[in-house]
Amino acid sequence: MNLLTLLKQSGMSWLFYGTLFHSFTLSLLVSAQQTAYRDVPYRQDYSIKYYAADTTLQLSHTCTDRNGVTQVLSANGLLHPSGGQFQYPGKLVADQTYRPVTDRKLSALGLYNQQLIYLDETALFSNAWAGKLYIEHGLPAARLFCVGAFEDKQSFSGLVSDGVRLRCWQNGSRVWEGTLPQDSVIGLQYEAAQQRYWVLGKHSLNVLDPKAGQLQIVFQQPGLTCLAVFQNKLYIGTHDGYQVLDARSFAPINGIQKRLPWPDLTVISVIHGKLWFGSSRGAFMLRQDGAFNYYYGERWLPGNTVTAIGEGAGETVCVLTNKGLGEIRFEPMTLEQKALRYEQQVRQRHIRYGFNCDVTMIQNGDLSTAQMGQRDSDNLWTSMYLVSQLFRYKVTGSKEALQNCMESFEAMERLFSITGMDGFFGRGFERRGYHKFEAKAWDGGLTNGWNHASDPQWDWRGTTSSDQTVGQLFCLTLMAELMDGDVKKRAITLMDGLMTNIVRNNWYLIDVDGKPTLWGKWHPDYVNSFPITVGDRKIMSSNIIAFLQAAYHFTKKPIYRQEAYELMEQYGYLDNLMRPMSEIGKAPQGAGDWAKMLSEEWNHSDDEMYFLAYWCLYPYAFTPELKEKYREAIRDHWQAERPEKDGLWNLCYAMTSAKSFDLPETIWYLQEFPLDMIEWPVLNSHRKDIDFVPANFRGQTTKEILPPDERPELKHNRNLFKLDRPGKVASELSAGDSFLLPYWMGRYLGVISAPVGMQKSSPHVSDR
Repeated sequence: MNLLTLLKQSGMSWLFYGTLFHSFTLSLLVSAQQTAYRDVPYRQDYSIKYYAADTTLQLSHTCTDRNGVTQVLSANGLLHPSGGQFQYPGKLVADQTYRPVTDRKLSALGLYNQQLIYLDETALFSNAWAGKLYIEHGLPAARLFCVGAFEDKQSFSGLVSDGVRLRCWQNGSRVWEGTLPQDSVIGLQYEAAQQRYWVLGKHSLNVLDPKAGQLQIVFQQPGLTCLAVFQNKLYIGTHDGYQVLDARSFAPINGIQKRLPWPDLTVISVIHGKLWFGSSRGAFMLRQDGAFNYYYGERWLPGNTVTAIGEGAGETVCVLTNKGLGEIRFEPMTLEQKALRYEQQVRQRHIRYGFNCDVTMIQNGDLSTAQMGQRDSDNLWTSMYLVSQLFRYKVTGSKEALQNCMESFEAMERLFSITGMDGFFGRGFERRGYHKFEAKAWDGGLTNGWNHASDPQWDWRGTTSSDQTVGQLFCLTLMAELMDGDVKKRAITLMDGLMTNIVRNNWYLIDVDGKPTLWGKWHPDYVNSFPITVGDRKIMSSNIIAFLQAAYHFTKKPIYRQEAYELMEQYGYLDNLMRPMSEIGKAPQGAGDWAKMLSEEWNHSDDEMYFLAYWCLYPYAFTPELKEKYREAIRDHWQAERPEKDGLWNLCYAMTSAKSFDLPETIWYLQEFPLDMIEWPVLNSHRKDIDFVPANFRGQTTKEILPPDERPELKHNRNLFKLDRPGKVASELSAGDSFLLPYWMGRYLGVISAPVGMQKSSPHVSDR
């Protein structure tokens, strides 16, 4: 039975059959090369934050009981989280649930059998077990305790300390008391397997056997800060890393571990079977591969000084900081479910006249203050979102995706019509009166590009550039390829008009003033004026040949083929676009100032322009020989970009039927992408667990790229090796271009499957 028969028998509409067949022809070439990723659920992390009203208030403990009740102990008494949703923070407010508890001056909070236990100057007590647990300890300054069970687990045991004295009870009777020799107590831990207590001092670790009434020193070192017992090992934190001891022999295991995101440790906790560390600069979790997931900054936590880490309800991890509580939640999620979450973000806060508004301005991270506006490259970001929805429609038949795609297409069309100039499109448009007509230095001091439209209600912006031209040709090509009927004709008409304009104007985009725009130049005199090491010579050649090929394919006008061959054969554009990426660098001595400025560092916006235009360059090559040359050039570029593990670059390379295109790294990129797209301040340069590399032209700072949810930059046209972004938060990025395009591209190419189901385990589950 052939494909057409299967589709007919499935009952799908002819429209959907046609669209599916279009995508099948290309995705078959890719998916045949490599097994597709099965989209099973993985653990997606995100944070809900609760801020303390008084950020100077000391917050010391957090616990969540078997009922899911979370309490926080502060210097002013018990608090609990109130309100709070993802990206909409809540508050820590006074907990008045039990007046007989909240009226007491509590000094510590803990758990026993998932029930809340309290400590004050008089007693160790609980509301559980009908309130029968009440032990008067006789230590008015008591501030530390831990509890455990012995033998049949019915025998309650507790250890209390005021920092100097220690007292141990079993079934309400005191069985031992003592002090630490020449040390003060800073932490207590109960080890159930051996039915013993660990007593941490500032300079020593001690073990207490309540049955024998013996306290023994097992380890000594100045500057101890915290302790955890895990899998027959003792993890001892310091201000400069942690030491691991065998819990039986007390022998050190290897040396002190300093290769941490930050070694000044404040907390070590065992949470849901994993080791978590708190520090003076964020929290981190030890993964199975020995590396760490790092949670720093307000993407994850209200503050960065961690004071406690506890188990929350379900798989939640409660990280208490100096400014509030961060609940890091782990939710089973498929990549498609994640994509649909992002779809809500885009539609609710980033759609403006059909454009994908890549940045929405906000105040202090508050999404209720969101304000959209015209941006320099509206149409580039919109083209990327538009194509994501086109791919989504092709693989799912979603009417919503089709509507999203067409709304953005109409915005892209209007960029042409609003200028009143044949084949010339604007950067963007806005209702009249919302932009000043003033000179900008980056525009040569002549104009900021704003013009009045013939419609008195609207203004539009010119100074159109090459990267926006890439955006137009990227989406128009794919609309022409994958859509039918009137929409296909409209896309081809726009493509033809734009390319006719560029050819007629001698390879320039001519603005309303009759002059070439600053960046819209593909003329040989301009392109070949750059030394061969300057990237603009390669990219402008690559882009214009791609545009001409696509225009010829869809219009069959001989001029586009003739002009492309003339540029390649007479003006060296084929040599230019084939030049290896390894030869791109700074302009040599004696080069012009413009060439020097353009080659000061690697241009990541150029990478975006290359890879999007490859969708015009490779599929529509004039000959098989040219196609193979293009494949070689794309592969060379991809090899240079591999350290970034950018999912979009990998999938654009996959479009060439590559046998290997780093699919595991692509899935890693998509899974590790943060749900929170607010541009929070992020710092990483202080980390001790990453390997730095010498300064270089590409701007690569570390040997390995950090996960997307730990780094400051998320957009494809930025340096993904950038480590820090200090300062105040001012915006939220759209996921329309950064996540949705690579995800739906992967689905369209057949290298990412549709969701398989909510199984309990998956071969692709990450430690997130």
